[in-house]
Amino acid sequence: MSNSKNQKAKAASYVIMKRELAAYFTSPIAYIVTVVFLIGSGLFFFSTFFLSKRAELRNFFGLLPLLLAFFVPALTMRLFSEEKRVGSLETLLTLPVTDFDAVWGKFLAAFITSAAMLLPTLSYVFTAYMFGSPDFGPIIGGYLGALFLCAAFSAIGIFASSLTKNQIIAFFVAFAICIMLSIINIFLVIFPAPIVNVLTFFSANTHFTSIARGIIDTRDLIYFISVTALFVGLTVKTSAAARR
Repeated sequence: MSNSKNQKAKAASYVIMKRELAAYFTSPIAYIVTVVFLIGSGLFFFSTFFLSKRAELRNFFGLLPLLLAFFVPALTMRLFSEEKRVGSLETLLTLPVTDFDAVWGKFLAAFITSAAMLLPTLSYVFTAYMFGSPDFGPIIGGYLGALFLCAAFSAIGIFASSLTKNQIIAFFVAFAICIMLSIINIFLVIFPAPIVNVLTFFSANTHFTSIARGIIDTRDLIYFISVTALFVGLTVKTSAAARR
């Protein structure tokens, strides 16, 4: 009986994920966001490549948390907000799907779309290898860390979208949370050591940088999994409250 329920839950999440992915890629939103993201990230990569004459991706990965803090919320802002605005969320929640099914399906769609946004940046890797010999370990670590960032920021984005009917408000709420987690490490120097240790754990940039060095630490994995699970859970709670 439990296996049957699990299969139905997976099927519901899969259907919702497919619907959201279709909505992304049949509208200009994903393409516009991806093109602007590539322009921004390309400037950082090619400024190092041509101006500094270094075939590496250090600048690209160094600024990736800030870029994703802006562009992932731009992708996720419509997921719940648009449905709330047009009234289709109520219809979705009356279907035989759980709140978790709906949230998980939307989260997967957001994560896949944000991960797809990174795919064209693999051309930077090929360019670097054509004109130099960058270390392969940090590149793999950088992209692995980027996927963890995409997951965490996607979870934050759908949570912000579940709070309001206004997509712009959803974007700014998600952006504020993501950018705070990305730049908190900058302010560590003004705090005493005990507070620094606590704040360091909350810094997405610090954990991303650790993975991007090619070092896989369980503390970094726990951080990203915890942030993702926390905001997915908060979104489920918000969705459940809307159902009542």
